[in-house]
Amino acid sequence: MGALFLSLKSIIKEEKVDFVIVNGENASSGFGISESDYRSFINMGVDVITSGNHIWQKEEIFQILEKEDNILRPYNYPPGTIGKGYVIKNGIAVINAEGRYSMTPIDCPFQTVGALVEKIRKITPLIFVDFHAEHTDEKEALAFFLDGKVTSVAGTHTHVQTMDEKILPNGTAYITDLGLTGVQDSVIGSREDKAIERSLTQLPIKSEVKEGRAKIQGIIVEADKDTGKALSVKRFSR
Repeated sequence: MGALFLSLKSIIKEEKVDFVIVNGENASSGFGISESDYRSFINMGVDVITSGNHIWQKEEIFQILEKEDNILRPYNYPPGTIGKGYVIKNGIAVINAEGRYSMTPIDCPFQTVGALVEKIRKITPLIFVDFHAEHTDEKEALAFFLDGKVTSVAGTHTHVQTMDEKILPNGTAYITDLGLTGVQDSVIGSREDKAIERSLTQLPIKSEVKEGRAKIQGIIVEADKDTGKALSVKRFSR
């Protein structure tokens, strides 16, 4: 959170960013989002907070998920699940979805998001999708499935920034994983000694966030506001 606090506002200013989306599901010591984390994100200038399977770790966030429209849980959880899976704010739609490969067997992200996109496109062509998934092929497949229908599909969850940012044939910006905001010399942001011990012993040893010099990672997408198509996509790590 410290790296984000120190860097985000300068990035917004330098890059002339109009709208900020942050996946914050690991903000609270690596698991979940606390109420204070939520407030900090908003104070930093974040427009929409997306999440994933760890959003449920802190019970205090449930009330905020129910009340606020600028924090999302994955859209393809079963009907009746607390919270919202998408929002349209300032003419920009943000959809949060979760994959199923090596994850909880929830509703199909292709069918649910595909139908939602068709509905949203009647309101705005500017649609950004955070696809929180484990497998690269599932992320790439969803991106091609939505190519030309959404502005961007950005993968999250695996915490290692990929170098495959591109614009797909029909105008959708894509990256397999946005990366990690945290200490890069670590095991997906956590202390390597704990990860090694867990692998050697197969005991349920809890991960601990590694302290130290951190980076903030992500992408900046420029889009045509009339068509919703991406004009450029730039990866950053600073």
